[in-house]
Amino acid sequence: MSDTTTDLAELRAHVALDAERTVATGRRVLRMERDAIDGVERRLDHAFARAVELIATSPGRVIVAGVGKSGLIARKIAATLTSTGTPAAFLHPVESVHGDLGIVGPSDVAILLSKSGETEELLPLLGQLERFGVRTIAITGNVASSLGRHADVVLDAWVREEACPHDLAPTTSTTAALALGDALSVALLEVKGFRREDFARLHPGGSLGRKLLVRVDDVMIEQPLPLLAPTDTVRAAVVTLARQRGIAAVVDADRRLLGVFTTGDLTRLLQRDDASMDESVEAVMTRGGKSARPEELGSQAVYRMEQHGIIAMPVVDDASRVVGVVHLHDLMRAGAA
Repeated sequence: MSDTTTDLAELRAHVALDAERTVATGRRVLRMERDAIDGVERRLDHAFARAVELIATSPGRVIVAGVGKSGLIARKIAATLTSTGTPAAFLHPVESVHGDLGIVGPSDVAILLSKSGETEELLPLLGQLERFGVRTIAITGNVASSLGRHADVVLDAWVREEACPHDLAPTTSTTAALALGDALSVALLEVKGFRREDFARLHPGGSLGRKLLVRVDDVMIEQPLPLLAPTDTVRAAVVTLARQRGIAAVVDADRRLLGVFTTGDLTRLLQRDDASMDESVEAVMTRGGKSARPEELGSQAVYRMEQHGIIAMPVVDDASRVVGVVHLHDLMRAGAA
């Protein structure tokens, strides 16, 4: 057996013996990162509102920069901003002074990340941005640093210690910075009134895109509609249930929804000792019932169906008139779930 194989076997045995210690380490790291975010939340003040206002009112885009692990967090923040309606781009501080400053415009806003606020590669970029007239937001663990003193807005991302036992590897500090970036993105999303439809427009690919693009009126059945009058008998309703996949909408003379009658309602009726096929639908229907709107996302309809354990819903317009019926299986086939 080779030395490498022996070393691996010994490592596996050691990890197996110390399973409880390993789990404890994982919990400790998660607890430290949670506590770090709690601290950032407590210290969040009106500087955050100023940062959101600065970005929201800027006609340019957001430039996000950082070095090392902060650079990776900066890339993620830029991606989240862009996907939620705030155009952003990552700029590497070193490459910026070798030509990449060409992507920067005077109407842009920059978010600069540095735990120490003294990152040697980042501070020259700060100077260049000031020369361009770009407003800056610092996310730093040291608000009194060079970066903190010269930025237009400073967001406090200080953490007591890293989760690394040597207090060296960026862990809690990068989590805190990432959380602040997410907070900025969501606050901007709300300020701009960014809607589900806007999100769908920016995410047309993959399963997420399908969920966000499929609307109820894309898959609902419009003809023939399974409609019953309140005075129709259960006997007559059975035919409608058989033809229309187990659901019928009970409507008034103007086709406004009064309730629904399903195979489930029929089953419960037949289990009664005094069951009568000549009863009126109105007497045994589910009054009101759950309904969908034509313009709503299919994923929203699927969620309600799953919440209430139903497989189909009438679709109604603004006046509560039935305009269609949507089935869970059709939504699932269309990729809405």
